[in-house]
Amino acid sequence: MRFGENFLDELKARIRPSEVIGKHVKLKRQGREFAGLSPFTTEKTPSFFVNDEKGFYHCFSSGKHGDAISFLMEVEGLSFPEAVEQLANMAGMALPAVDPEAEKRAEQNKKTISWIEQAQGFFERSLRRDIGQEARTYLKSRGLTSEDCKRFGIGYAPDSFNGLRDELAQQGATLDRLVEAGLLIQPDETKSGKKPWDRFRNRIMFPIADPRGRLIAFGGRALSKDDKAKYLNSPETNLFHKGRLLYRYPEARKALHAPKNGANGLIVAEGYMDVIALAKAGFEHAVAPLGTALTEDQLSLLWRAGPEPILCFDGDKAGIRAAFRSIERALPLVKPGQTLRFALLPEGKDPDDLIREQGASAMQDVLDRAVPLVDMVWRREVSAEPLDTPEAKAGLKDRIFTALREIGHDGVREQYKTALLAKFEAEYGRPKWQPMGKKSGWKPKQKLSPLQILGGQPAALKEKRERRILGAVLEWPEMMDSVDQTLFGLNFRTAAYQALQKSLLSYWEHTISVDKRALHAHIEADGLSKALNTFKRERNLTIAALGGKDADLKKRVKLWLMEARALDGSDSEIQLKKETRGRMADTIRSENTDALHRLMRTNRAERD
Repeated sequence: MRFGENFLDELKARIRPSEVIGKHVKLKRQGREFAGLSPFTTEKTPSFFVNDEKGFYHCFSSGKHGDAISFLMEVEGLSFPEAVEQLANMAGMALPAVDPEAEKRAEQNKKTISWIEQAQGFFERSLRRDIGQEARTYLKSRGLTSEDCKRFGIGYAPDSFNGLRDELAQQGATLDRLVEAGLLIQPDETKSGKKPWDRFRNRIMFPIADPRGRLIAFGGRALSKDDKAKYLNSPETNLFHKGRLLYRYPEARKALHAPKNGANGLIVAEGYMDVIALAKAGFEHAVAPLGTALTEDQLSLLWRAGPEPILCFDGDKAGIRAAFRSIERALPLVKPGQTLRFALLPEGKDPDDLIREQGASAMQDVLDRAVPLVDMVWRREVSAEPLDTPEAKAGLKDRIFTALREIGHDGVREQYKTALLAKFEAEYGRPKWQPMGKKSGWKPKQKLSPLQILGGQPAALKEKRERRILGAVLEWPEMMDSVDQTLFGLNFRTAAYQALQKSLLSYWEHTISVDKRALHAHIEADGLSKALNTFKRERNLTIAALGGKDADLKKRVKLWLMEARALDGSDSEIQLKKETRGRMADTIRSENTDALHRLMRTNRAERD
């Protein structure tokens, strides 16, 4: 809903910030202002001030500043429209009507909600009466007292087809209105003349509110074992859509934003009793879906309250499967500041069981061990099949890339790629690479003679050869099977290239199957994305320097080794030896004995 400036100005003029904020903070007048302890930090000396004349609050300890609307958004976790609506109700102002039809629907909904509230009172009274004895006994066996029932609004629907219907009809409700509210069932056409009957019978009743805190539906737990449905929710109505709501969401969101609550998100349990057990144990920021797997709308609600909700699942196979279904929903939606964690409980236990048997500390331990979404993605892909063959491991890598394609946010996808491929290499990487012995193959010369230095390669040529050497390995990582000894023995002059060489070595030490995508992800994980992108831009030059697009691996390796030897100076050394032999031959032919001796001494000094 959009609000015009005139409406917001009028609203702020009617509401004194101290009245709104005073419901959350104990304020004392100090001159023209009110002072109190900050609701955002823990402090002993008041640094939080409210000024009604100027219409704002300021918190010196946290630096937060705003008006009554922003305060409700901060403290209660409300959205802007929700905060405006709450203040408008306080001020007795009607919200701007979008259109006449919307205003009419809002009025009808208000009437429907009033009868749902009346039904709530009927259920609560029924629980306290003689007809509610069995329900009270059951609730007591689950550790709930009469005070708990009152606190959570728990009631009882009598085992009657007309108990609620007759009660509300006497108060003036029409049967059509009660059917619309989901409280009665309308008989089909074949039962013409028969009145609608009570939907909930012989059930413990749990009230369900929307994010604005309005009572709009019920969930009922059957007391009879013969009932086909253990849990029964209100039907879908104009007000109630179970896939868009969470049980106890308004209370949990408010608890999450309490100053002493350091959690990063809501706790999501499976059912009503789990949420109640968590709240009783001090975890007031707990919610539950209404008998379905988490939907996109419910995930959106969770992230509105906090960036990192924790989903609780039984540690058995069924619980793990449910966790994996949540991953499917979440991956397309994750983004910076919007993720999930997973808390796996002991097998066969739910939060209610764990808290009653081992206490709140055991539950806190489970929450503290909650794993990030990326780790659950890894677990999902690893558990898909036994990984005892090369083909199975290749299949795991394919599944990883399939999962990555599910992620909508580019930046998050890249981070997941880096993390998941790093896990793959760490778990299934090659044995630690060891350099070959002294007698194995060619080794680069570590020290150049003064003559070589004077006649050495220009710095620009060296840097160009370094780029070719590294660029070729980045383009064709399979070359490392043939050139690893040479590559890791080279001395690169440029710091960035030295870092790339080190990253290549760490990858080579732990990988079994060389994979270009995995190598690049490893380099990015080492913080070398900028250097890697430079080589990607020069890809065509690298291909041309290593024989072109049609060259085979053998030819590329040969050209690469020539570049490596040229870079190290071996080709220069061969040329120097040829030049020295030529000068000695000329000297011998000239029969200049003194010159010959001088040349021999120089050559001996260079060799030493």
